[in-house]
Amino acid sequence: MKKVVVGLSGGVDSSVAAYLLKEQGYEVIGLFMKNWHDDSVTISDECPWLEDSNDALLVAEKLGIPFQTVDLSKQYKERIVDYMFAEYKAGRTPNPDVLCNREIKFDVFMDIAMSLGADFVATGHYCRKGHVIDPDGTVHFQLLSGKDPNKDQSYFLCQLSQEQLAKTLFPIGELLKPEVRAIAAELDLITAEKKDSQGLCFIGKVRLPEFLQQQLQQKKGKIVEIPADLPLYQQPLGGSLTNEEELEAKAKAFSYQLTDGKIVGDHIGAHFFTVGQRKGLDVGGTPEPLFVIATDVDQNIIYTGQGKSHPGLYRSALKITSKEFHWIREDVKLNPGASMQVLARIRYRQPLQKATLQVFSTAVYVVFDEPQSAITQGQFAALYKDDELIASGVIN
Repeated sequence: MKKVVVGLSGGVDSSVAAYLLKEQGYEVIGLFMKNWHDDSVTISDECPWLEDSNDALLVAEKLGIPFQTVDLSKQYKERIVDYMFAEYKAGRTPNPDVLCNREIKFDVFMDIAMSLGADFVATGHYCRKGHVIDPDGTVHFQLLSGKDPNKDQSYFLCQLSQEQLAKTLFPIGELLKPEVRAIAAELDLITAEKKDSQGLCFIGKVRLPEFLQQQLQQKKGKIVEIPADLPLYQQPLGGSLTNEEELEAKAKAFSYQLTDGKIVGDHIGAHFFTVGQRKGLDVGGTPEPLFVIATDVDQNIIYTGQGKSHPGLYRSALKITSKEFHWIREDVKLNPGASMQVLARIRYRQPLQKATLQVFSTAVYVVFDEPQSAITQGQFAALYKDDELIASGVIN
């Protein structure tokens, strides 16, 4: 009998994943990850991880599977939280959930599972695993979108490797969320009606702005409004897809000076804001709402523009350095000079966008058919062929 360790989070998805695996004849072990207990930072007034671990324990008891808690808070702080603060301080916007999957769930956690004699690790992610076999018998694992278009979580797994996928199962990937809840209700699981967690990956009900403000110092600075008719925006469209200099110019974020616009307010620190953000600016009196179009953490200035269609929000290309680019499917990897038509996503839940991937020796460029709003440094761009996620990278 094959042994599977399920990451029981105390939510409905992982609960049903564990049940389905047991029904399929696997020997199932439930493992809860405790990822935070740093008293110097208050997560919230509640103690969500205790509640979640208790729910996970009750689910394991109901299903009749062994259960234990593992403390990964040291690794989580080093690999996720410290990195996150460093990125925000540098004016970038990291994605802790993608990192948590790559660094914790499918690395540290997977190692623990394998030490328990597991053949596989399973999670409650809404995605699917497939494979293709070369004529010589080599197996290449595929990361496929979940069947539920409203819950597809393949984006969060965009940094997984072939080695990690080989040892992973996604039991609920073929199901819709209402079907998962119905199964949990039928089994009378305590998690059946539990709301989906909105906090940081496996930490719980934390709101990121408050979390950041406890670690990063507030520093008053100016909010500048940039007019939509700035000459900077009058750049020619088109250009060559094979000319790296032209692509570099396309992908480069607009940069501004204080004299390009007018001061319209104050903020508490440029590193607390991200491109595309609307909330938290507290500037009124404009015909249309202000959106952040750029942040300058060195000068501590936030540049804004009026309305969702402000040209400062839009770019038609993005750059990823070669060392930050990751192929899930090594067998479809492109050599420098080659290109490929892809579907791209620059944030979770964004509809897939038609684009061209162009590869050079030191960087790759994703050139979109339509300009994209709020391409953000530090976020992940995920690239698909149909419903398969084939590659990803950190936006430069």
